[in-house]
Amino acid sequence: MPPDAVPPEIRAIADARSDARRERDWATADRLKCELEAAGWKVIDAASLYTLERAAPPDLEVGGSVRYGSTASVPSRLDDAPAGVATVIIVATDDVAGAIRQAEAIADGSPDGTQVVIVANAPSDEAGDALAALDRLDAAGPGAPGVATEVVRTATRVGAAAAWNAGLRRAVSPVVVLLGPGIVAPASLVPAIVEAFEDPSVAVAGPVGLVSDNLRSFLAAPSDAVDVDAIAGDAIGFRREDAAARGLLDEHFVAPDHLATWWSLVLRDPADDEDEDAEPRRAVQVPVELGHAGVPEADDDADPAQARLAKRNFYRFLKRFATRRDLVGSAARGDD
Repeated sequence: MPPDAVPPEIRAIADARSDARRERDWATADRLKCELEAAGWKVIDAASLYTLERAAPPDLEVGGSVRYGSTASVPSRLDDAPAGVATVIIVATDDVAGAIRQAEAIADGSPDGTQVVIVANAPSDEAGDALAALDRLDAAGPGAPGVATEVVRTATRVGAAAAWNAGLRRAVSPVVVLLGPGIVAPASLVPAIVEAFEDPSVAVAGPVGLVSDNLRSFLAAPSDAVDVDAIAGDAIGFRREDAAARGLLDEHFVAPDHLATWWSLVLRDPADDEDEDAEPRRAVQVPVELGHAGVPEADDDADPAQARLAKRNFYRFLKRFATRRDLVGSAARGDD
C-alpha cells in the first residue's frame, strides 16, 4: 500500500512501534501492535522495516444503518466531555431477544442520565429489525432526563473484547458498566457501582468479586467481602477515563475467558505516569444480587476451538501478570 494511503495517526503508531522494537521494549511494541490491529491494520515486519496492510472488512450500510467493519470504525465519543450518570453496555450476539430484555430492564430501573449501548454483533436481518426499535429511544441524548439507548452494529462477528470496545467507543458517561449475557440487573446495580467510584482509590467495581493467591486461579469472593482482587464479567464497572487512558481491551481476547480478570488487573495497575511505587488501586464488590436468565454456559471440553481460545487467553493473561503478586492476595486486600 502506498505510504500516502495510510492515515497519519496509524503511521505514527506504527513508527512508535518500530522505535520500541529497536529499543527491545517488547511490551510497548506488543501494545502498539494491538492498537494497530484494533484499528483494522496489519503490520508486517521485515528486519528493521515494516509495511502496513488493511486487515478489517469495510463498513456496510444495511437498511439505512451502518454496520462497522472494525472497532476503530465506530465513531468514538471517549474524548467528549462526560455526561450523565453511567453507560451500560450490552452485547447482542446470538440471543438478541435476551439482550433486548436486558436493555429494557436497565431502561426501566436505572436513574435518569443512564446511557444504554447495545452492540449488535453481526445481527441477522430479523434481529436488526427488532433492535431498530431500541435505537435512540431517547432523542435527547445521554445526560438528559430518562435513559438514552443506541445500537452499534458490526458487519462481521467479532470477538468478546472487540464487541465491548465497540460499545466503549460510544460511552459518554463517567462510569461504564459491562453487563454479561443473560444477567438480569436490578435497579440497584447502576447506583451501587456509581457510588463505589466516589472513592478515588477504587479502580473497578461489581457485584461478583474474585480472589486469588497465585494468579493462576480465581475464586468467588465471600458474599460479605468488600475488597477483592478482580471483578467477574457478570457486571464490571470502571471509569471511562481509565479505559481511554489504558487503550481499551486487548482484542486478542476473542473468547470471554479470563477477559474480565485481565481487565480488572489492567485497571488496578498504576498507570505509566504514576509513581512507580504507587499502591495498586482497589477492586471492590458491591452488595447487589444479580439475576440470571438461564443462558447455557459454553462447554469448552465439547468445543476444541473454544478450548484453544480459552487457553490462549490464559497465556495472554499470564504474559502480563504472572509475576504481579502485588495485585492479588493479602497485599491487595489490605489484610495483615
